[in-house]
Amino acid sequence: MNRRLRAAALAAATTLGAGLLMTACGGGDDSSSAAKDPSPSATSSAPSTPAASATASPSTTAAAPADGSSDSTSKPAKSAKSGADDSGSAPDKKGYGQTCGTNDISWSVTSQSQAGGYFLVKATAKPGITCILPAALPVIAFGSDGTEAKPAEQSAGQPITLKAGVSAYAGVNPKSTATNGGKELTFIIVSVSDADPNPVSLKTGTFTVDKPIVTSWHTKAADAVPFAS
Repeated sequence: MNRRLRAAALAAATTLGAGLLMTACGGGDDSSSAAKDPSPSATSSAPSTPAASATASPSTTAAAPADGSSDSTSKPAKSAKSGADDSGSAPDKKGYGQTCGTNDISWSVTSQSQAGGYFLVKATAKPGITCILPAALPVIAFGSDGTEAKPAEQSAGQPITLKAGVSAYAGVNPKSTATNGGKELTFIIVSVSDADPNPVSLKTGTFTVDKPIVTSWHTKAADAVPFAS
């Protein structure tokens, strides 16, 4: 498992655990009770369905937007090297034409009900950045042990240029099996590639992980449904 993804997963798990401990020590109001007793998504007789909403953040919690999705608050985007144009003057903006890094992107994740339930990950370039998302499979990991999702499709997609008005989507099915078992988690780790130094933690509702799968990147959300084989 990639060392950076495992470190990000451990940091996210530590942050979530610390938050639960602080809540438990804070008193007996309704919100602390809910934090102590999350509702598991797995049952003893059927695969779980991902939670109805999700909140994206790096290793810290961020407030969810009103539309029910959640955007990440990863580190500021790296500036790309920009050359002079034909007139010899420098461009007005930086960040055009490079391969996307994880922190060049605003991330969000939402729960979907199709195909038994899955998470839809959305990648949008940050303002002022146009970058190329490679045709590689998204790197999606789960939990402190960094379990990685396997391909849900037989081939990788095409490179996607992220810019204003163009986003990319990938579907993640955390439990592709029809049997009981698996581990319950509340976040996923997302990265453009194994070598990327800035993986992002996206908080979700409670879900069960057992042989997770993920689609390639697509420009249409409807094409990113991870059907289990």
